Amino acid sequence: MKVTVVGAGNVGATCADVLATREIANEVVLVDIKEGIAEGKALDIWQKAPIIGYDSRTVGVTNDYARTAGSEVVVITSGLPRKPGMSRDDLIATNAGIVKSVTEQVVAHSPNAIIIVVSNPLDVMTYQAHLTAKLPREKVFGMAGILDTARYRAFLAEALNVSPKDIQAVLMGGHGDTMVPLPRYTTVGGIPVTELIGKAELDAIVQRTAVGGGELVKLMGTSAWYAPGAAAAQMVEAIVRDQRRVFPVCLELQGEYGINGVYLGAPVILGKNGVERVIELQLNDEEKAMLETSRGHVKEVMDALDKLSATPAA
Repeated sequence: MKVTVVGAGNVGATCADVLATREIANEVVLVDIKEGIAEGKALDIWQKAPIIGYDSRTVGVTNDYARTAGSEVVVITSGLPRKPGMSRDDLIATNAGIVKSVTEQVVAHSPNAIIIVVSNPLDVMTYQAHLTAKLPREKVFGMAGILDTARYRAFLAEALNVSPKDIQAVLMGGHGDTMVPLPRYTTVGGIPVTELIGKAELDAIVQRTAVGGGELVKLMGTSAWYAPGAAAAQMVEAIVRDQRRVFPVCLELQGEYGINGVYLGAPVILGKNGVERVIELQLNDEEKAMLETSRGHVKEVMDALDKLSATPAA
């Protein structure tokens, strides 16, 4: 079992580290465009193996996709991270070109791989990868919902002074500011969260989650990496081990929720074939309205990408 992580920055290296530490794959290949970065980080992770006690082999390469051949899952983290003052949408032109190039090389060497996109702006980079890969939507999708729900659950655990292990939640829609919270589907040890926390406090937590990435950018001057990297690794694990986990992932909706051709977060069953099934929840009017707002925002950025792609290079 071989898994490739493209991009050896903070998110990619964290993802590779979690994959190795949890022995999710026999071999983890880390790829980067900068000479020596992937090799060095992969070697560092491998040298940790005797200390922690795992035997997944990590290998790093500089721009050598031949070494990734036969990967069963590929995680794409390539692209520029956000800087203070930047929105995810500011990254579209540069990162779309990077994701397109990476996806072409991934598919050329691992045509049967399942592709997980982590690059930002997430929803539109998933669109770019899906267009480029020419694979079914079940095999090309994005990581966002797991990260957003993790932030939401962490904030709730803190507010309620309970273990985050006992909190289950679902979020939908675009990644970030226009995400669609679903408190009706949030439980704490099986208890509806609305029975344990007031509406005003819950609304504040939802709002903090929506801007969770921006909060970290302000604090650190760059994007988060521990939680995003671990979230991507959790998706890989569900696929490699055919766990059939229920996770929110970003994919092209094809009629679900009355939406066609837009890439949004929705709950799915994730297993050995990638997305085994999209779960369609019965949303109320307020939730439907929020999802429509999110759809409109993502579609605007998708349209911007289409215009960029249609514009001849200077």
